[in-house]
Amino acid sequence: MESVLILINIILAVILIISVLLQRSEGGALGLGVSQDNFTSARTVGTFLTKFTSIIAALFIICSIAIVSISRDELRETQSVLEKQEEENSNLPQIPQSK
Repeated sequence: MESVLILINIILAVILIISVLLQRSEGGALGLGVSQDNFTSARTVGTFLTKFTSIIAALFIICSIAIVSISRDELRETQSVLEKQEEENSNLPQIPQSK
């Protein structure tokens, strides 16, 4: 299940990168040589691309949170780093305390 979510997350990341790169820096429209003469159609393309980018970004964040929650459930069965460190230190010889 985790590998499927990771694959989906990678696909969403690639789509998100492409959709961000297709936008104009001014937030206008698709940056593929659209002239300013036809401003209304450029505006609708821009709003569609903006909404599409927002939806993909939200799906990416939700998928990332799901991956973290699944991996945390698997890690709860193991010990924490501090508990492992304490076990390793207990096996070492102790320095006697001076009075």
